[in-house]
Amino acid sequence: MRIRLFTLFDLDPLGYPSSLLAITSPRNILDDPVMWGFPGFPSFDTNLARWVLAAEDICFKNPLLSYFFRLGKCIPITRGAGIYQEHMNEALECLSNGAWLHTFPEGKVLQEDAPIRRLKWGTASLIVRSPITPIVLPIVHQGLEKVMPENYWFGKRPLFPLCNKRINIVVGEPIEFDLPTMRQMAISMSRNLHFPGKGWPSISRYGLDEAAQRCLYVAISEQIQIVLENLRCLGKSSVK
Repeated sequence: MRIRLFTLFDLDPLGYPSSLLAITSPRNILDDPVMWGFPGFPSFDTNLARWVLAAEDICFKNPLLSYFFRLGKCIPITRGAGIYQEHMNEALECLSNGAWLHTFPEGKVLQEDAPIRRLKWGTASLIVRSPITPIVLPIVHQGLEKVMPENYWFGKRPLFPLCNKRINIVVGEPIEFDLPTMRQMAISMSRNLHFPGKGWPSISRYGLDEAAQRCLYVAISEQIQIVLENLRCLGKSSVK
């Protein structure tokens, strides 16, 4: 993990080769930043630290929490508010500036040993709408659900993270998308689709209306889901 992240992120000497979009399956509310705490990682270098999409109803419930998580480079996301909500533009700006952004496209913590669920479209929309196509890095992990279990004591989490838990993190190869071909296929497929619109703006530089965007986001999300599921199975087999 360390070598692959350092190579993609170009931490030696400094600088970003491109924007980096890390995609993870959430296992508990502490996945980020705990998973970046391995030896040698520049955890305290704010210039190299990741930006991360964070649930507004958990991390931004009051002014004090909002200030704390904003200092930690968290971007508030309102679950259910759609891919064109206000702070998604902030996430796009991060990618445009060549930064590292961490997302959880499943949109909800799952601690059971189960296949990767259908992904929300927000991450796919960032890939499509970003002026700089990011490097998309898939990551899965096992064991973090034991650090902060959701049903530890009468259906509640423990007050503090639990120690001495084995954590296995698997970083996959960057996911490659043939976006020009996928855009043309989405435009072609969308011509025969009819459904109530949500008022999404068109992406004029690619000729993508709302229907074409839906088709494209589904295709990208399904590709990411397959990669994450393959990594999940690989991670399970490696700890047996």
